Amino acid sequence: MKSKTLLAAAGLAALAASAQAEVKVGMITTLSGGGASLGIDTRDGFMLAIEQAGRDDVEVIIEDDQRKPDVAVQLADKMIQSDKVDLLTGIVWSNLAMAVVPAATAQGLFYLSTNAAPAQLAGKGCNPKYFSVSYQNDNLHEAAGAYTKSTGYAKPFILAPNYPAGHDSLNGFKRFYDGELAGEIYTELGQTDYAAEIAQIRASGADSVFFFLPGGMGISFLKQYAESGVDLPLVGPAFSFDQGILQAVGEAALGVKNTSQWSKDIDNEANAAFVAGFEEKYDRLPSLYAAQGYDTANLLLSALDKADIADADAFRAALAEADFASVRGDFSFAANQHPVQDIYVREVIKEGEIFTNKIVGTALEDRANAYVEDCSM
Repeated sequence: MKSKTLLAAAGLAALAASAQAEVKVGMITTLSGGGASLGIDTRDGFMLAIEQAGRDDVEVIIEDDQRKPDVAVQLADKMIQSDKVDLLTGIVWSNLAMAVVPAATAQGLFYLSTNAAPAQLAGKGCNPKYFSVSYQNDNLHEAAGAYTKSTGYAKPFILAPNYPAGHDSLNGFKRFYDGELAGEIYTELGQTDYAAEIAQIRASGADSVFFFLPGGMGISFLKQYAESGVDLPLVGPAFSFDQGILQAVGEAALGVKNTSQWSKDIDNEANAAFVAGFEEKYDRLPSLYAAQGYDTANLLLSALDKADIADADAFRAALAEADFASVRGDFSFAANQHPVQDIYVREVIKEGEIFTNKIVGTALEDRANAYVEDCSM
């Protein structure tokens, strides 16, 4: 499987390099280190949509940010000044987005977010050339708060990494869960040892645990939590129960509820074609990040069919129409150019030898975000 994935990646790079394009897209994403699987899925989902559409008018220049803000800034500068890209996309992490997006939009570029969508860019920092195609950072955590409240849990312990998306996550959870907390802590970004945090949970008197720890952080926490013997129900956002994470965690994740705006079992034609196409090409099931990359590319293509990217007002209007078949089904943009969409509750299950998720309910319907009124656009 590994060799097929590497060959697929090489093929994508060749496709991007060989295109004689009218539009250049700069994709800055995480392709190495602990968060690599998130960026790889983002890239692969995006490029699958370009390939399926048979487009040779779009060139995608792909670079690895190594999950470092300074590297992301350097790459953005190179892409804008030397590569002369028309649009940027791909960043997974909110601290990197905050380092890149405001400067890129100030220089006149459009930025389409495949993942990171911090509160600062949704409210007072909104911009006509910035669209989040994923969500607003708080959304999946808001849904987890709503679900936790609906279950009757009365004293959850909550934790997340100390970076913009971590703060958004706990703020979002508390927006829809307004009861007593057993504890609230921020961990280090990239942390792998959670013995101290698990000890705090054990001693807290909590009746449940909500955590947001994406990528390798989630793998480490879930394994250590299972080994600790702390037998409290876990709730989290999809980032901590991503398709790649589940295979690494295994049995310890079974039965855990998590919230997501996408799942492979959403019943619509676009999603069925995406899941089948992704699995056929890459020999693995897609993740949330792949789905978001796929939708972002299809949104871009739909806008390019209606307007010249050089005509900023017309291109922005074409993006805002969101005239594409989303894998999520119903999809539209709020006034601050973040999605309006349903957020589901999923349960971790096992299908044959594969750990995956299935939808078991809807936590929030047609959810926009808490910052629309703060955006002056």
